[in-house]
Order: sequence, then structure tokens, then C-alpha cells
Amino acid sequence: TPGRPNLIARLPGDGSAPPFLLQGHVDVVPADPSRWQQPPFGGDIVDGVLWGRGSLDMKGGIAMMLHAIMRAKADGMTPVGDIVLALVCDEESGGDHGARYLVEEYPELFQGIRYAIGEFGGFSFNLGRRRFYPIMVAEKQVCHLRVTFKGQGGHASLVQGDNPMAALARFLQQVQSCPLPTHVTPEARMMFQAIGRHLAPPARLGMAALLNPRLTAITLKLLGARGRTFAPLFRNTVNPTIVRGGEQINVVPGEVSVDLDGRLLPNIGPDQLISEIRAIAGTGATIEVLSHDPGPQRPEMGLFETLSSVLRESDPEGIPVPMLMPAATDGRLFARLGIQTYGFLPMLLPSTLDFAAVIHGPNERVPVDAINFGANAIYRLLQLYGRTP
Repeated sequence: TPGRPNLIARLPGDGSAPPFLLQGHVDVVPADPSRWQQPPFGGDIVDGVLWGRGSLDMKGGIAMMLHAIMRAKADGMTPVGDIVLALVCDEESGGDHGARYLVEEYPELFQGIRYAIGEFGGFSFNLGRRRFYPIMVAEKQVCHLRVTFKGQGGHASLVQGDNPMAALARFLQQVQSCPLPTHVTPEARMMFQAIGRHLAPPARLGMAALLNPRLTAITLKLLGARGRTFAPLFRNTVNPTIVRGGEQINVVPGEVSVDLDGRLLPNIGPDQLISEIRAIAGTGATIEVLSHDPGPQRPEMGLFETLSSVLRESDPEGIPVPMLMPAATDGRLFARLGIQTYGFLPMLLPSTLDFAAVIHGPNERVPVDAINFGANAIYRLLQLYGRTP
């Protein structure tokens, strides 16, 4: 795409295993410098920490991949399968000029690939005095909706009993205050069973309660802040992002609408989300699907043990677990070619760094040691790929 380049590089292998894909994006979301402690595009290293937009999402990960593949080349490594590096330009805005474009226009570049690594996963987090490394094996689907409310409209000096603005306001309040129903998917069950096995009995019981459909909602509430983190893994979610309606201040509009950024759990379709939104919006609203990017049906776990062994070797105290990602990545697009993407950008992070808070937020940063940790881990993965069961 003119002005939006993508980079594809290949380190040839001996052909005894399928090619292996390292994929990532180089674009970032905007940053307001007034909210940052360091310049968001300065790339400053302060006390061993790299500050800047994209340091975690995901230029730090790109640096790990580049280091690993260039080190493999410099060391004279001949991998068992080709190592393909794909750096794309626009994951943050949907992938139309990046992964989607490559998958639709140049699928031959990825012929034979079964497995890939990319964002998000492999970072450490602490729970119950244990250190876990979640490896993304599944992700939620993107489903954009538009909800429209209609009324009579008319002169703003008169009382309009069916003002659609009022209906929209009630709906937005309900979206904010009423969580959607809970669902326990196989992907969430796999994740929380793996975590629970390594926790002391009280916390283990909490993980088990999450997986009991009759107890999921109340357990999420009882878990407080941790429950708010886990909630998107058990619910479809929507967030209002764009409101349309009204053209003149003295005219009550006859129609208003709100666009919703919806995220579906794996193997749940748009009809289910519409049904859940309908329960909030009422029968008077019109709900339409603007777009839906379905994900793969089930995760393919064939490379998971190899990834886990790399993490255990890198951090013997760490515990790798499979993860359901509450957002969507370019992995959903490569899945159309039969490629299973694992979120695997290993980072041993200090417990004081709130990973979720700084992604897309102010003061995004990553310790340089964490990038070095990941670069060494990915290089080790290239050594092991195709050589272990």
C-alpha cells in the first residue's frame, strides 16, 4: 500500500519442518505528551527503563524478534524450517493495510506455516505468591455494532415525549452499569484451571468458582480489582465510542445512534451479542452489525509445550499458562490461513509495573532487562523449533 509499507524477511531453513512466523506491528496509538513523565516519542532510557509509546505495544517485542533472527543469521544457524518475519503497518487501526492486506493479496508468502508468535503474552504477572507467564492461545473477536433510536423529532422549545436522545441516554447508562451475562468458554476454563493448579487452596477455590457458571458473576464481584481484570474473559463486552444525531441546537432530532466496539468470546456469534444488547436497549431500538472479524474455532496447542519449556528454562520459578486474550490481534487475520498465533513476547517484569495500565496509557515503559530477557528467549525458541516433540 503506498505510504504504508510492510516488511517481510526470511531466514531459510533446511526444509525438514514447516516455516515459522514471527509477526508484529510497528504502528502505535496516539499519546498526549502533557500526561507523560517522559517524552512519549523520545525513546529515553531512565534508570534502566525505556520510556515511550510503543515500548510495550509493541516495538519492544519487535526488537526482541529482530535481535533473535539477526543473531541466528550471525551465528550461522540453519533452522529446520524457514523463519519468516512479518512487520506490518497498521494493527492498531484494524490491519486493512497490514496483516489483512498481506493475507488477502499475498497468501503465498505464508504457505505451509502452521505456527506463529506475536503479541500479547509471555509477560510475567504475580498471583498468590507465584509468578505466571500467560501465553496467548486464543483471543476475543471484534464485532462493531450500531444502535439507533428513533422518535418524532420537532421544535426544541416544545416538550417531545419520545425524544430519542433520552432513550439513548438511558441506554448508555445501562451499558455502563449492567454487565452482560457471563459465559464459561473452553478457552477460559483451560486458562484458569492451569492457574488454579499452582495456587494455595483458598485461591484455588476462587479459580474453581469462576469456572462454575452459577458462581462466575458473584465470584468476579468478590475478587474486586482482580475480578475486574478477569471479567472480560467471561463476558462479551461493548463500549460506546461514537454518537451521531442532531444537526441544529433548536431541533430535536428524529434519530440518534451510538456505535459500539464489541468484543465477543470465542465461538460466540454476533446474534448472541445482539440478543444481550437487546435486553438493555429494548424493542424500540434498531441494532445492526457494522463489522465482525471471526476468530479461529479452537486453539491449536501443538507448540505450547515448546514455548513453555523456553520460559521454564529462562525463569525456573516461572509458571507458563495458556491465556485467553480479552482483545484482538493480527493473529485473527493470519488464522484465515490456518496459522495459530501464540502471544509470546517473554518479559520478566517487576511487580511494581502494571502492564495493563500502561498499554495504550500514559507513561508506557519497559525495563531494558525485560527486552533482553525476551530477545534471549525468542532466540532459544528458534533453536528449539521443530526439534522438540
